Amino acid sequence: MNTIREFIAELEKQKNTSTVSNPYLVPGVAGNLEVYLEVMLKFGGKRILLVGEAPGYKGCKITGIPFTSGKVFKNINHPVLVEVGRKLLLRKVEAENTATIVWNYLAEKDNTPLFWNSFPYHPHPENNEDKNRTPTDDEMKSGIRFLHALNRMFKPELIAGIGHSGAGSARQAFPERQIQYIRHPSFGGKSDFIEGMNKII
Repeated sequence: MNTIREFIAELEKQKNTSTVSNPYLVPGVAGNLEVYLEVMLKFGGKRILLVGEAPGYKGCKITGIPFTSGKVFKNINHPVLVEVGRKLLLRKVEAENTATIVWNYLAEKDNTPLFWNSFPYHPHPENNEDKNRTPTDDEMKSGIRFLHALNRMFKPELIAGIGHSGAGSARQAFPERQIQYIRHPSFGGKSDFIEGMNKII
């Protein structure tokens, strides 16, 4: 996986199961991710890779782009969102709280990190795609090869994890790097998230 096309082709190999949904099998979603990665590879500023846990059913599962939702593309005027939004295909537009907090924060900053998830597919309870569940340890480990591929392509100066799962996966993937921990903005963590982001941005 040394190119964006190879990266996406690898993502598309995962089949849907009763507890895992692959967003990149939905028409248009892989294309959204391809546009996002192309934009981020040429976007200026400090190169930062931010690692989260897994796609949520109202956000990345629909857009294909970690830490985004349909609403942030509609409502937030950020250069990355605007450029990606010109080619974005969405089957529905949902609001997702974490995505809104993240992009409202980034709207006033010069640097934009590249976002990715430790487990790149949507984990959900048995036969219920409209809920999220925590990925298993094995699922998290299976995503490490995608983190390695992004590291090769993007060459980040700094890698950080959002939430303990994101930080833990990043440390497992890159034991030789110093991985920053940033609190997840949900469940009352917004101010700590902003403080952590300010330190790295």
